[in-house]
Amino acid sequence: MTVIGTRKLGRTGPTTSALGLGAMGMSDMYGPADEAESIATIHAALDAGVTLIDTGDFYGMGHNELLIHDALRGRDRESVQLSVKFGAQRGPDGSWLGYDASPAATKTALAYTLRRLRTDYVDVYRPARLDPNVPIEETVGAIADLVKAGYVRHIGLSEVGAATLRRAAAVHPISDLQIEYSLISRSPEAEVLPTARELGIGVTAYGVLSRGLLSGHWTPQRELAGTDFRGHSPRFQGENLAHNLALVEALRAIAEEKGASVAQVAIAWVAGRGADVVPLVGARRRERLSEALGSVDVHLDAADLAAIEAAVPADAAAGERYAAAQMAHLDSERSEHSAPREH
Repeated sequence: MTVIGTRKLGRTGPTTSALGLGAMGMSDMYGPADEAESIATIHAALDAGVTLIDTGDFYGMGHNELLIHDALRGRDRESVQLSVKFGAQRGPDGSWLGYDASPAATKTALAYTLRRLRTDYVDVYRPARLDPNVPIEETVGAIADLVKAGYVRHIGLSEVGAATLRRAAAVHPISDLQIEYSLISRSPEAEVLPTARELGIGVTAYGVLSRGLLSGHWTPQRELAGTDFRGHSPRFQGENLAHNLALVEALRAIAEEKGASVAQVAIAWVAGRGADVVPLVGARRRERLSEALGSVDVHLDAADLAAIEAAVPADAAAGERYAAAQMAHLDSERSEHSAPREH
């Protein structure tokens, strides 16, 4: 039987399962999802020992939080850690309208989150992106007020760079940084991960399968729904896709030698980057969840890691992880030594 185990999110954060479940795709971004299957998948994750569930108040404009509430009905709230992102502004048509992480917006967003989740607190609360119009000290200070009031247990951040991490940690202890990290998204290794470790901040890694690209199940013939953002993602386009799928095939050869799937090796690689890293798997169906959970039984030795590095070197991917407009919102992609942000 697979034993998932536990990890602690940084020096000050909660102890969670060694794998977390990212729930975004159950409501948004990847086309239609089956609500009953989504709830069954959450139940299967909980039954298997997954305790960390990650969501955002803007995933399906609140739908994801309502879905999680339904899935947790009758379960022990204290046995689950709910990680919630806020700040992204969206219109009724789903359009993206920017970010608002001002103190008033932060507290208002949490009030609605608590009502949708039908809970008295969230375990980790974090802005989804750095608001360019609000100093991070003000946002973290507002969440710190919510911690003191008992509505939030830990403060997290998402997709911020090393300099922002330092500024935030000077205001209040930060439990973890959520950031995209995978075999083909390794930019955090340069400055962000070393800074997080220096400050005692854990990492929850999303996109560990690069939105399905590293799953081993993707084909160039796959048709995407109009609401699936991968239809516009650079890594899924034309020659980029062909190049990236060739990397997947190189990884598949290594996985087959291990008696594992491509997805399991890709997740195991992220989990192996350190005991302070918790991969989030975005499974929307029980079969994909089961495959992902099997990654905890995949042990990569030095020879395996060398083979993986040779097959999929750092910076081997073709295409950015987001289109240019979205990349511009990523404070994590700015160097710690670049010019400071003005407010």
